[in-house]
Amino acid sequence: MSVTKHPGLWNNSGALAALNGRRDASPRFRESWDQYLRRLVLGAAYALKPQRIALLPEIWRMTFIYYLSPKSVRDQLPDLPTYYTDWGFAGISDDLTVPALLHNYTRGLFPVCHLGPMKWWCPAFRAVQDPARAHVGRTVRRLIRRHGFTVTMDTDFAGVMEACARPRAGKTPLTWITPKIMRAFHDAHEAGYAHSVEVWDRNGNLVGGLFGLAIGQVYFGESKFCRTRDASKVAVAYLQRHLAAWGYRLYDAKWMTPHLAATGFTPMPRDDFLSLLPWYATEPGHVGRWTIDPNLDPADWPTDHESGSGTPDPRPRRVA
Repeated sequence: MSVTKHPGLWNNSGALAALNGRRDASPRFRESWDQYLRRLVLGAAYALKPQRIALLPEIWRMTFIYYLSPKSVRDQLPDLPTYYTDWGFAGISDDLTVPALLHNYTRGLFPVCHLGPMKWWCPAFRAVQDPARAHVGRTVRRLIRRHGFTVTMDTDFAGVMEACARPRAGKTPLTWITPKIMRAFHDAHEAGYAHSVEVWDRNGNLVGGLFGLAIGQVYFGESKFCRTRDASKVAVAYLQRHLAAWGYRLYDAKWMTPHLAATGFTPMPRDDFLSLLPWYATEPGHVGRWTIDPNLDPADWPTDHESGSGTPDPRPRRVA
């Protein structure tokens, strides 16, 4: 395991021991009956929200066809899907094996579902960023230098997913990160494609992190969390710094939101996004377990890359 330490701010062998114990923890991807029933009720209510209710007839139609189709073909998504509404509903498939994930992600599809068979999406606009043009603000740089966080990669993937799935203060306690999704991404992690960034405090507590899927030179962000203020921003900064150094061309965060816009992501039309994937997703990537490079501290990241937008550049880039 590789950790990042900041001089004078980390001197706690007990915290390191606690951190080491986390890595071998067996993943527990289960729901209690209370959690399951809550997800069903809240998931149904979510589907009835005014901005989403227009999708229901098509989802019901596809679900009906799905259950009537032979098992040998029901999980095959169409080669040229029709995208319904700007949300980009594209089809239904419960095939979440690693080959299926890789295949569908390279076609711009991703799974999100609260109940029933898995729904796949490709929104009209994608929130994207070129890691080489990412900006680490002064507040985050100062936080990294002074707070004494320890940052790791691929050290507690299951713990990060479980933390991302937990209810958040002031938010509806509904998550798309179900046990089915957790098992799928855990398998992708074991295969070397799904990765996590963990942020630990001085006592070895996991206080922030994120996880996602890396294919070729594209990183598909899935979710992040923080238990200490701005700890998730630290995780993102370390991820951006390493993606840039490793030559990654595209950081995709799925649906565009005001929060993502404020952190440097820009909306890219679906057709433009899909035209980049055959190039970027087939270039050599960083497969296998990721570790923090102590020479890639985002607090010391040169700022000469920060001019211009974070929109990915389609031109070839030579990486040293």
